[in-house]
Amino acid sequence: MFSGRGRRVAACTALALSAGMLLATPASADGSDPAARAFAEQKQAPKATPKSLSLPQAGTARAGAQAAEDSSSLLSDLDGDGQEDLIYRDTFGYLNSVTVDGVSPFGKFDAPFAKDVIPVGDQGEGSLPEVFTVSLTGTLTLYKDASEYGSVDSEFNQRAGVFVGNGWQTYNKVFSPGDVNGDGRADVIGRTPAGQLYLYLGTGDLSKPLSGRTLVGTGWGKFDQLVGLGDGNGDGFGDVYARDTAGQLYFYAGTGDTSRLFAPAKAIGGGWNTFTQLVAGGHGGLLARDLGGTLYYYAPKGDGTLVARVPASEKAAWADAAQIGNSGTNPYSGRDGVHAFTSGGSWYWYKNTTTGLLEPRDPVGSANEWAGYNLFGLSSMNDDGASDLGHISYGYFFVDGEEIGGGWGAYTAIVGPGDLTGDGKGDLVARDKNGTLWLYKGNGAGTGFATRVSLGGGWNAFNKIIGAGDYTGDGLTDLLARTTDGSLYVYPGTGNASAPFRARSLVGTGWNTYKQLASPGDLNADGKADIIGVNSAGELYRYFNTSPARFAPKAKIGTGYQAYNKIN
Repeated sequence: MFSGRGRRVAACTALALSAGMLLATPASADGSDPAARAFAEQKQAPKATPKSLSLPQAGTARAGAQAAEDSSSLLSDLDGDGQEDLIYRDTFGYLNSVTVDGVSPFGKFDAPFAKDVIPVGDQGEGSLPEVFTVSLTGTLTLYKDASEYGSVDSEFNQRAGVFVGNGWQTYNKVFSPGDVNGDGRADVIGRTPAGQLYLYLGTGDLSKPLSGRTLVGTGWGKFDQLVGLGDGNGDGFGDVYARDTAGQLYFYAGTGDTSRLFAPAKAIGGGWNTFTQLVAGGHGGLLARDLGGTLYYYAPKGDGTLVARVPASEKAAWADAAQIGNSGTNPYSGRDGVHAFTSGGSWYWYKNTTTGLLEPRDPVGSANEWAGYNLFGLSSMNDDGASDLGHISYGYFFVDGEEIGGGWGAYTAIVGPGDLTGDGKGDLVARDKNGTLWLYKGNGAGTGFATRVSLGGGWNAFNKIIGAGDYTGDGLTDLLARTTDGSLYVYPGTGNASAPFRARSLVGTGWNTYKQLASPGDLNADGKADIIGVNSAGELYRYFNTSPARFAPKAKIGTGYQAYNKIN
């Protein structure tokens, strides 16, 4: 039997072989697409990072917290040791679990990509916790009796998840606050981009695990992280921590009354925007992941406030965790790096690290192999949640080697920012030579698009149009556009196919400093899309998205990028 790492390597090898076999099939009458094959091979090869997780044992928290510890049911105790464990999605899209025994693959490698992971504790059948996942297109799946190896039977054969429902892409955040009504079962909350909270009570029936939804709050869009922690104050009801974009943390105590779910907010303190992910730590405590990938634990005092932090992992041990289960962030997926091309035709891939940097470049194919190719990066057009490749040849457009059709040579810009229409599937916008912008709604497989829809003219005013996710903090896909005088505008997304953008707003001026401007996706695992720029000296600068449509001061993260004549 394979060890956890052995299973991962075997699965990745199988994936790589599968991808190579599929892409070896001719994509057009001219034969196979070598660029698509080369990039598919480049995206395989996960680099496993050893994990550590060290939490105080139950009963050892500081004075005042004992009642919270005693009454707080755990949401993800995967090995039955009485301590919270963690499930996380790595930068290659695989789910893993972390217990005191180390890292193990969680779930099936061929399962749909899990955009978010919501552990909900034992729902009444068996003794292990149940875990929900949300797919890119909004499918909610239940994994029963989950151990560190996922949902398995007595012979450690992984069972497929159980379909619960569709439409969960309606929410930008899905999480469990714990048990909000005192029936002993953890419940689930979804937040809409408009800031509404909807409650789904646990039923105890795993064939229909959640009740119908009930509106329980409005105005929650001001928070960029929402963390359900179980019971943090010892009264038996699930509580929530909420962080706003200024870094202020608030405690919302559960009331036990679903008509008034939470008591008024209690201010905990500022400076919490130092952390990229806040996560339930078990027994009413809070975990916080810093930019470098180190976890810290804040034990509860029993009144919503927290004891000073202690390290909960080795330094940088969580640097490859793109999304931790029950993390407070709006989960991000779709773009995970940038392409860089030299004038001689060499192609390099820079993958995101989640620590604010790019990994060292990896060559794609041979030196100067791609001279004359029109290649560019796209957010995910299919269900794998990872960057895809666009390619135009003689007016024909290809996505990862799949021929889409002809006539695309009429466009001066093609951008794949993500889902613009609210169905969870990747879409495209394309600008023609007359300055009209067109929307192409994706089919979710990267194999075709709906008939194009005009989004209006005047887009020739921009010398750069980019996008790879959410820039305004509402979880909806947006677009950025730079004018020739260096003004950068954001077109906020609506998630509505008939009118995908609201009126633009100015982000700032002076952006013509950069010869190259690109959208790598989320560089620091906080759920927000970031941008990078390269000036004429070849210096690479990073801008973290602090929302709404604001960016932190620039940080220099590289030099030598004048070698490239195109970065996207």
